[in-house]
Formats: sequence, C-alpha cells, structure tokens
Amino acid sequence: MNKNIIAIAIATLGFIIGLALLGNAIKNRNKSENTISVTGLGTKKFTSDLIAWSGNFSRNSFELKSAYDELANDKKIIENYLISKGIPKNEIVFSAVDIQKQFNYSTDVNGRSQQSFAGYQLSQTVSLESKNVAKIENLSRNITEIINLGIEFTSSPPNYFYTKLADVKQQMIADATKDAKQRAEKIAENAGSSLGNLKKATMGVTQITAPNSTEEYSYGGTFNTASKDKEASITIKLEYEVD
Repeated sequence: MNKNIIAIAIATLGFIIGLALLGNAIKNRNKSENTISVTGLGTKKFTSDLIAWSGNFSRNSFELKSAYDELANDKKIIENYLISKGIPKNEIVFSAVDIQKQFNYSTDVNGRSQQSFAGYQLSQTVSLESKNVAKIENLSRNITEIINLGIEFTSSPPNYFYTKLADVKQQMIADATKDAKQRAEKIAENAGSSLGNLKKATMGVTQITAPNSTEEYSYGGTFNTASKDKEASITIKLEYEVD
C-alpha cells in the first residue's frame, strides 16, 4: 500500500513539474516573439587622399654583368626623371633586382624537347606613395616620357586609399544605428506598440566601392582601390523588445 502511495506521489510531482516547465517555455516563447528586428544602413562618399603607383623596368643580355650595368643606368635615369617631376627622393622606392635565366624551347627531329640558354633577364620595380594624388596621377598617365628615354618600362594602374577611414566608419555606424532605430520606432508605432529595451546589435562588414558602380558586395567586405572617388556603406541590425 505504501509503495502505491509513493508511486502516485512521484507521478503527481512529475506531472506538476512538467506543467511548470511547459508554462515557462510558452512564456519565454511568447516573450521572444514579442520583438522587432530591423537593419539600418549608413553610407558615406569620399575622395582618396593617398595614392600608390609602381612601374617595372628590365634589361636582357647574355652577360649578367652587362644586363646589371644597363639596369643600374636605367634606374638612375628613372630616379632623375621622377625628381625632375617634383617627386622627393625619399618617396622613391626601388625593389631588389630580380634575375631570371631565359631559355628557348624546341623539339628535335625525334620529337624530343630541348632547351637552349637565351640570356638573363634582370628586372626592378620602382614604387611611389604620396598624398599628392593629382601629381602622381599625372605622372602615371605620361609614363611614355620614360619609354622615350630608351627604357623598357611598364606602368601599373594607381591604387587609391583614404587615411581617415576610421573616422568614416564611426560616422557610418552612428548613421546606420540611427536609421535602424527610426525604422523600429515606425514599425512599432504602426502596430500600436512602443519599443522596449535593445536586446541585440549586430554590425555588418564595411563595403567600399566606386560610386554608382555595379561592384558586388562580398561576405568579408569589399575594398575598392582602383577608384579615386569611393562610396562606403555598413549595416547595423538591431533587435528590440516591444511593449
């Protein structure tokens, strides 16, 4: 008899605990559903204030010393040319000389491949980084002047950067947060409710593209360096309780 009473008591207690857990789950579910999630956008257009440009020049010869001497002479001519264009000497950076052996490849009468030494190719890169964007832009566009000096020179497109990007990001975050809150307030107002406490805030990655471009955003963020003029954007997702 006592065993039956104990069993009934345990079953009753389990039933009561189960009801309590179920009620708490329903309460929490309703509470979690009583929220608003909105995404705000912050954007900013700006113009780059730093430019980086580089060019490559090379010499070929069967004699390594001859090729090196010719390349050293080209380096001096390029340096003097850049200085004559108003580029400070301390802003002109030359890379180490890269040396590559060149080979000619052919096939003999038996179909076997063979190679023959075709000389050395020595190359070097000159790089500039400056806040005088207009000057370096003009220099990169008129690089044929170096070629006309008898130098085999290849110019790369300039890359553009902005040194105050941290300030831009802070302003965009503030704008995106304000935009998201205004959206949430409007939704709550239209629903006849009011915003409660902020539960969660999630910031997206920064996307920097050329203005009015068709560049696609990437999961890890986009950073355009090809355009002098840029447009940055960032999203902020806010989740509010609703009263």
